[in-house]
Amino acid sequence: MDCSLAEARAWTREHLGGLEWSDDAQDVVDSVLLTVTELVTNAHVHAHSDAQLILLWDERCLHVTVHDSSPELPTPRQPEPGTPGGRGLRIIDAVADNWKTNRCTRGKDITACFRPPAASMAV
Repeated sequence: MDCSLAEARAWTREHLGGLEWSDDAQDVVDSVLLTVTELVTNAHVHAHSDAQLILLWDERCLHVTVHDSSPELPTPRQPEPGTPGGRGLRIIDAVADNWKTNRCTRGKDITACFRPPAASMAV
């Protein structure tokens, strides 16, 4: 999905609602929405690019991927006290189970993975 920030959050919330575990794992849902916010914002602000959002549930982990057209990989930076910005990757590092970047032919993908509590995933 090509998206603005508001569209990305609404689309993500809608699709998370279809997962069996989402009602019982609100903290994971909140972390996913925060990550979508950070990654889409970074695509727009730092990559000067549209953002393509992909959600993939593989029965074990929810993969949240945002693609942008910049080949430059993000690097966590030390935020300046009292200034906005510079905290997005640190936030993702704190809320996701893991995350990675991957250069692509036309830009890069940043993927964060979230594992809901095992009790919530019972089939």
